[in-house]
Order: sequence, then C-alpha cells, then structure tokens
Amino acid sequence: MLLFSIPTLAQEQFPKLAGHVGIAHSIITVSDGSTSGNFGNSYSVGFPIALNIWKTEKVGFSFEVIPAIRSENGSHKMNNVTFHPGILYRLGKGYTFAGRAAFETSGRYGFTPVFNKVLKKNKFSNYYLAVPIPIRFGNDRPVSANLTVQLGIAF
Repeated sequence: MLLFSIPTLAQEQFPKLAGHVGIAHSIITVSDGSTSGNFGNSYSVGFPIALNIWKTEKVGFSFEVIPAIRSENGSHKMNNVTFHPGILYRLGKGYTFAGRAAFETSGRYGFTPVFNKVLKKNKFSNYYLAVPIPIRFGNDRPVSANLTVQLGIAF
C-alpha cells in the first residue's frame, strides 16, 4: 500500500497557489512614429509582484501589481502603478505565455503579452527571464508599444 501511494504524493495538486517578484527594465518605446530609450534622459524601473493560481498544470490566472519609479533630472519618484490581471498558459520546456490586461494609475490602459522562460529550476523556486510587450492607450496620448526585460524569482 505504501509503495502505491508514493507516486500519488509526488504529483502536484491543483488548484495551486504560486507567485513571483522581479525587476522590470523598459528598453525601448515606440509611440506616434518615434522611438525613445529608457537609459537616455530618464530611467524607469518597475517591481512586479504577483499571485498566481494554477487551475491545471497548463492553465492559470495571475494578478500582478507593478509599482514603477522614474528618475529624471536628478530627482526620482514613484510615478505609476499597473494593475495587471491575466491568464497564464504553460507552453512546455520552461516557457510560459501570459496574456494580461493593464490598468495604470497614470490613466493609461491596454494589454501586455508576456513571454517567460525559467532559467534555473530549484526545489522551491525558479529564476526566470520574461519579455513583456506593453501596449497602451488613453489619457489623451498616442498609442504606445514598449519592449521590456524582466528578471525575477517565482515560488
């Protein structure tokens, strides 16, 4: 009886709670026909924090919050918070896709496709690299698309 129960104990149970924390660096933004980099006249950095609920091995729901800090002309301040609910889908071989809606305290809204890869898998956590592509509308500004690089730890 004990031999038959060991494989059952090793299997993951669903639904399953998980989460992640990280640091996100915007690389380049395209808006109204022009591009701007993040490391020129100003610098912005975000700190994503998420709670993930995996419904099955492949599909889950995530709620992410990203406070952002902007440094410009010798001063810095928190300038935005993004509320980022979304659906997670594991693609296999350490890759995950997240399709997120985006609601920002700056008055912008939109969506963010995110491609994620586990770099190092540990017993209780994973280090990951993600490439979010935020697309934003609203607040009387032109549509913008951004390329971001995010590093973090999932647990």
